[in-house]
Amino acid sequence: MALENTNFIKACYGKNDGSIPIWIMRQAGRYLPEYLEVRSKATFKELCQSPELIAEVVKQPIDRFNLDAAILFSDILTFLDPLGAEVTFPDKGGPKITDPIETPDDIDKLHKFDIEKELHFALDGIKEIKKVLPNKPLIGFAGSPFTISCYLIEGQGSKSFDKPKKFIHQYPDDSARLFELLADITAEYLSTQIDAGADTVQLFGSWDGILSRDDFYEYTVKPANRIFRKLKDKNVPRIMFVNNLAPYVDLVNEIDCEVVGVDYRMDINYAAKVLTNKSVQGNLDPSILFGSPEHVQEKAVKQLESFENLDRLIFNLGHGIQPKTPIESVETLVKTVQNFR
Repeated sequence: MALENTNFIKACYGKNDGSIPIWIMRQAGRYLPEYLEVRSKATFKELCQSPELIAEVVKQPIDRFNLDAAILFSDILTFLDPLGAEVTFPDKGGPKITDPIETPDDIDKLHKFDIEKELHFALDGIKEIKKVLPNKPLIGFAGSPFTISCYLIEGQGSKSFDKPKKFIHQYPDDSARLFELLADITAEYLSTQIDAGADTVQLFGSWDGILSRDDFYEYTVKPANRIFRKLKDKNVPRIMFVNNLAPYVDLVNEIDCEVVGVDYRMDINYAAKVLTNKSVQGNLDPSILFGSPEHVQEKAVKQLESFENLDRLIFNLGHGIQPKTPIESVETLVKTVQNFR
């Protein structure tokens, strides 16, 4: 089967006349008992660095739910170690950067590296996935430069990431240097993912939604365009996801990509009207899946019935699926969406 003829790929280009495709952010992960079984035998970092385990956990939700796309199992901070910033993944409390950026001089310890050598496990993971799921479109991904910079400067997770926001204003010239480096490495990393077999790529702006509009343009739109334009000749769909999209949806329309992911805070139909030449992806609130199957079905159908042009819709959650989400609710959601038309 030519993957360009799958409903998912056609929807990325706004030309899907078949059933509505659906995949779920974080679909390979902590809500699935079979994933927890694998995870009980390996640390998170060991899992991310094992091509065989990567393929196994990516295949699990496809086998269970017959979703329309698979996504690489990895982490947006995977490339920090070879970049020159040691990262650890404790079982509790989120990732930690050993020596975060505090002054402009600290940027000098970061450097480009041989992606195929240093991140071979992710690329080999893609190849393994394509062996076991040859007929499913595979999404590769990376974090946006601002989101990556949040961890590099803050040193860990945060609700507000005040340090990176202050840093870009205290040191604008050095920040420009940092973002250029991160954008170029991200573009190269996504390019190698495509070469390894990824059928599309997504840029996660998980923390870009904390920026002012001016800063969003400078530190999200410009770097995203730098990345996506380097990938244009790869001829695969490019997806941009911004958590808390609403304040910037008109600015995101200027990003050179085919699809925009919409978080659950925003009306997806309004987003589609603003994003005139792009497909949209989203955006059911993940908490809805904790309701009854009937409730899940009602909410999904309401959203589908309200959407004006289903040819350009990829159904998804508006953020990552939560731990302990009932399996029955996910089954109901997938069947409801795929059987809608």
